Amino acid sequence: MYDYDLLVVGSANADLVIDVERRPAAGETVLGGDLGVHPGGKGANQAVAAARLGADTTLLARVGDDAHGRLLLDSLRAAGVDTVGVLVGGAPTGVALITVDPTGDNSIVVSPGANARLTPVDVRAGVSLFLASRVVSAQLEIPLETVVEVVRNLAQGSRFVLNPSPPRPLPTQVLAACDPLVVNEHEARVILGDACVSEEPADWARLLLAKGPRSVVVTLGAEGALVCDTSGVTRVPSVKVDAVDTTGAGDAFTAALAVRLGAGVSLVDAARYAARVGAAAVTKRGAQESFPTAAEADAP
Repeated sequence: MYDYDLLVVGSANADLVIDVERRPAAGETVLGGDLGVHPGGKGANQAVAAARLGADTTLLARVGDDAHGRLLLDSLRAAGVDTVGVLVGGAPTGVALITVDPTGDNSIVVSPGANARLTPVDVRAGVSLFLASRVVSAQLEIPLETVVEVVRNLAQGSRFVLNPSPPRPLPTQVLAACDPLVVNEHEARVILGDACVSEEPADWARLLLAKGPRSVVVTLGAEGALVCDTSGVTRVPSVKVDAVDTTGAGDAFTAALAVRLGAGVSLVDAARYAARVGAAAVTKRGAQESFPTAAEADAP
């Protein structure tokens, strides 16, 4: 019997967001709107998104002993995330500097802060969380060696979901544990490197699968997603909405995917549900504030 539907191991940041008419070119200064400060970070975002969907969720992360850290802890607890695994101290809380243009597209620069101090030792100390969790999700805003340690500590029978963002080459043992590996176009190209010999996303999915994951999901924004495993490639259509802000949409998608996989549904059906959740998230501003409840995600 599992205590948690989902354990997220990852980052927790304060998002500093500015609206801009257009993103600046090199050497250019543009004026923006008022600064907004919001709880974010891929790990915290996924945990909040899963909890909003009704999943029993916990987070293993590190924040600073500062105002941004308190903001994150308050947001996590308000969403229903168990924060027993959120460590405090060691460095200032991570910060993401985000610009959002009128189409809802964003550019992000991250200062890792305390996220860079989440170590393999912290993972080993939190082994009880792994034993209690049905699905474990991770990203790459924490040290890669910490993600490797996550894979080493997976409980027998649990499922590992990885969104390799920001992307980098992955060790074989990490790739082999992914079920699925969840990537967007940019992440797919970086991980494939010289093996990216095609412009067709379906080929990326197959090439990524050949690298060792048990399954792969390639997200394509307004074009939906591709699901790939040993049975082949399946396209999952997007849900048409008027996008306001895409910040956190990928995190909402990955969290919803992990939650549904933990409930025992097929990867394709989980991706269809995740597409609805991700689409709902882009209709509101911000990251965590935009994540839908289960009722909102199921609304026609």
